[in-house]
Amino acid sequence: MASHLVFLALFAMACSCAIASDPSLLQDFCVADKASPVQVNGFACKGAKDVTAEDFYFSGLDKVGNTSSSKQGSAVTAVNVAQIPGLNTMGISMVRIDYAPNGMNPPHTHPRATEILTVVEGSLFVGFVTSNPNNTLITKALNKGDVFVFPKGLVHFQFNNGTGNAVALAGLSSQNPGVITIANTVFGSKPFIADNILAKAFQVNKPTVDMMQAQF
Repeated sequence: MASHLVFLALFAMACSCAIASDPSLLQDFCVADKASPVQVNGFACKGAKDVTAEDFYFSGLDKVGNTSSSKQGSAVTAVNVAQIPGLNTMGISMVRIDYAPNGMNPPHTHPRATEILTVVEGSLFVGFVTSNPNNTLITKALNKGDVFVFPKGLVHFQFNNGTGNAVALAGLSSQNPGVITIANTVFGSKPFIADNILAKAFQVNKPTVDMMQAQF
């Protein structure tokens, strides 16, 4: 019986390690030293004596994003470890998203983060799609003050269904959540994915694939 209990305890510990997220901090902070030649998963730490308040600071989320420069009519202002070195190892970041009328943040995923979004101005139609085999579309119309969660890794989108501009703020559970925009990834890869592969995958002809790739 004792041996069985030991086995179960070790098994539980192994499972907990396998499903664990980023490790907890072992110190107060680890400000990213972007000049360091050391290659780690994240960034090496800057010396504590060299850390200043600026390492934990960003200014600019009050500024309206330039949606006119995007074909999709949206602009994302990111605040992650690239902008705030002090976010290194903290497992958190945020973005501001501006949307022109009928603008959208197109279908995309964050491979390393769950996203929680709140509408600050205007209204949005948002949604995400569950994984295979169901591929269920879950959507919601949001107004100012509403909050919606996009689970980690799932394809999701936001669309400004109002008549005026819209603004959202979102928190993400990673210092560097990453973003994979589906259309850009599939049709705009460098080099292109062979058109016969995409034609078979999407069940369309090669000229249709060529037309889609020409957009990117």
